[in-house]
Amino acid sequence: MKIRYFPAVVAGLFVFCVPLFAHHGASVYDSAKLTTLKGTVVEYKFMNPHSELTIDVKDAAGKTQRWSAEANSLVSMSRIGWTKDMFKPGDQITVTGNAAKSGTYAMRLRTVLAPNGKLYTMDRGEDYADQ
Repeated sequence: MKIRYFPAVVAGLFVFCVPLFAHHGASVYDSAKLTTLKGTVVEYKFMNPHSELTIDVKDAAGKTQRWSAEANSLVSMSRIGWTKDMFKPGDQITVTGNAAKSGTYAMRLRTVLAPNGKLYTMDRGEDYADQ
């Protein structure tokens, strides 16, 4: 292949590969059922493309389950007042969301009851926080 064709090949590959990185849907979560969990914050990632809360939850037998709760992007969440310092490891919170259909300990976050008693809510992808 001649060097002069290389930029065209690279551009062509880019055009065809970009759709592979398209946003995934929420079809992996059970949108018909809400699950509520009380747990301890392990980690809070305020990032793109999705912010994430990792919490430890004790099941009925006392065994710890580590759950990952996926939220919206930091841009969307910062518009409603969320910050990177809202949740710290050790905080006791209650989360509600749509659990993964696969049975893994993952959910699409819908609400968080913060340690200060404030309820943060996401509704159908539109973010807002109750004041």
